[in-house]
Amino acid sequence: MPDLPNPAHHTDFLAKAKEALDIEAQAISALVPKLNGQFSAAVQAILDCKGRVILIGVGKSGLIAQKIAATLASTGTPSFFVHATEASHGDLGMITADDVVLALSNSGQTEELVAVIPAIARRGAKIVAMTGKMDSTLARQADLVLDCSVEKEACPLNLAPTASTTAALAMGDALAVVVLKARGFTEEDFALSHPGGSLGRKLLTHVRDVMRQGDRVPMVTPSASISSAILEITKKGLGMTAVVDANKTLLGVFTDGDLRRLIEQGLDLRGLIVSEVMSANPRSISPDKLAVEAVRMMEVNHISQVVVTDAERRVVGALNFHDLFEAKVV
Repeated sequence: MPDLPNPAHHTDFLAKAKEALDIEAQAISALVPKLNGQFSAAVQAILDCKGRVILIGVGKSGLIAQKIAATLASTGTPSFFVHATEASHGDLGMITADDVVLALSNSGQTEELVAVIPAIARRGAKIVAMTGKMDSTLARQADLVLDCSVEKEACPLNLAPTASTTAALAMGDALAVVVLKARGFTEEDFALSHPGGSLGRKLLTHVRDVMRQGDRVPMVTPSASISSAILEITKKGLGMTAVVDANKTLLGVFTDGDLRRLIEQGLDLRGLIVSEVMSANPRSISPDKLAVEAVRMMEVNHISQVVVTDAERRVVGALNFHDLFEAKVV
C-alpha cells in the first residue's frame, strides 16, 4: 500500500470530503419540500405517454439526462437521450407529438437547449423542465417544472456542477421509482430488460434451458447390476443415475455417495442390483421451473444433482450444481 499523506494533510482531505458529501446530501434532502403537484403531473404525463420519454440537455446536465433515460428505459418506460446541440441539427426529428420531453438545465438558460424548446413545443410534445431556476427561460417555456435548485455547489468555488447535478439525478430517480411502482413493474419485468445481468439470468433461465437431455441423462433399469450403474455414472459424469422403468418413469436414484456408503459397509457389490440399494421416490423438478428453484432445492436438501421429470414423472432430463454454475444462475 502507498504511504499515507502527511497526517495534517490527511485530516484536511477527509474534512473537505465530508463537507462535500454533506452539501450534496443536504441538496437531496432539500428536494423533499419542493415536491408538489407539478411532480405528480409529470408522473401522470409519463404514465399517459403514448410515445417515448425523451431526455434532453448538454454538458453535465446532458450526462445526468443520459443516466435518467437509462434508468427509465430499464424500469419499463421507453426512453432515450437527445443532445440539445444535435437536436438543432436534425435530431429534433426523433421527437413526436406523442412524446414527453424532460429538459435538464440547472440555470434554465443554456443556449443550445433553450433554442430548441419552441420547436419541440410546436411539435406538440409535453415539456417537463428540470431546473434550478424557476424564473428561467426554460421554466417559462415548459408545461411542467420540477424544482431542482440547490443552495450551493459542493465545489468550493461554487462553480463546478456538483450538488446541482446530484439533485437533478435524485429527482430523476424519484420520477423513475414512482412511475415503476405505478405501473406495477415487477422483478420479472426488470429481468426482461436485463437478460445479461445476474437477476435476468435467475428470473429468465428455466430448468429446461440448462438440463442435460437425451443420451446425456444417466438411466438404468431396476434390475441393472451395481457395476452397470457405476459405469453409467462414470460415463455420464453427473454423479448419479436415475433408475427408471420401461416407460422412463422415475423409480429411484443411485448416487456416487450411495456407492461410497456401500463400500464403507463392506458389502459384496457383485451380487447386488440397483433396486436393492437405490433411494426410492427421490426428489425431482419440472423442466418448467426456474433454474434458481433447482438451486434452492439442492441447497435445502443438501444434494448436488436432481432428476428432471414431466407431469407423469417420466425422466426428461437431469442436472447438477455445476450445470447451474456454468449457466451463471448460481
